[in-house]
Amino acid sequence: MLLRQLEYLVALARERHFVRAAAACHVSQPSLSAAIRRLEHELGVPVVRRGRKYEGLTPEGEVVLAWAHRILAERDGLKQELSALRDGLSGTLRLGVVPTALPVAALLTNPFCERHPRARVSIESLSSSDITQGLTEFELDAAMTYLDGGPPGGGGRLPLYEERYVLLTPVDGPLAGAPSVRWAFAASLPLCLLGPRMRNRRIIDECFAADGATAAPAIESDSVAGLYAHLPGGRWSSVISHAWLHMFGVPEGMRVVPLEGPAHGPRVGLVTGPDEPPSVLTAALLTVAREAGVRDALDELLRTYLDAEGG
Repeated sequence: MLLRQLEYLVALARERHFVRAAAACHVSQPSLSAAIRRLEHELGVPVVRRGRKYEGLTPEGEVVLAWAHRILAERDGLKQELSALRDGLSGTLRLGVVPTALPVAALLTNPFCERHPRARVSIESLSSSDITQGLTEFELDAAMTYLDGGPPGGGGRLPLYEERYVLLTPVDGPLAGAPSVRWAFAASLPLCLLGPRMRNRRIIDECFAADGATAAPAIESDSVAGLYAHLPGGRWSSVISHAWLHMFGVPEGMRVVPLEGPAHGPRVGLVTGPDEPPSVLTAALLTVAREAGVRDALDELLRTYLDAEGG
């Protein structure tokens, strides 16, 4: 069995089409098909359901695919470790990040690149479910995501910070000078929030509900940037995670007001895949994350804005 055969199988499962898989592997479709048939012959089991077109993997094929992901990940890990011994850490760290944690990803990636100048980082904005799949299938080395529930992909997790929610509201609005606000009152304001498909929005809705309220935003966005784009006009208020202040700050004409209520924000952390021990790139990122002080940096930033509000 050749590693190339496993690469072809992974590509076929990802593309779900023989021609597209062959193009992704830079081979002809007959060559890819022949390689997978040889793999089936060597293993003695059918791997692919065949008809007039690709119809998926057999149960045996799903088992082979899981091992293919693991074997190829181990191959990549071996290359990274040998390269690190020879020339220092190199290669590409594949990092998945939930959209609401993107504003603070640089608190990890910048020191990582400074410490390992020959290494690179590929960041992909993904949903929590896509992150779980990426880690399980070894398509991601690590991810910044919510830690509620078990570790995505069956790997380890390192808490980074707890989301603290604040209200961004016009300085001359109904909360001018207010030191804090209840979630229930915030729900009555003209709101701009993330869309309901976003995990962060569902968490915020739970916080409103815990204070006996329901938010009905006039504007919804599928990105933090899209949300912030509506705020400078002084018409809308928004509930944000304090982590977003790291990148976006407070728009002109807006102020930060702490939210009070019975609910608390979830933890965000760095999670790794099921490979144990982790690859040298992943281990290096974990080392940086433990030393980065993300929680303290974000809390200090929030205090700075709140102190400025207090004069």
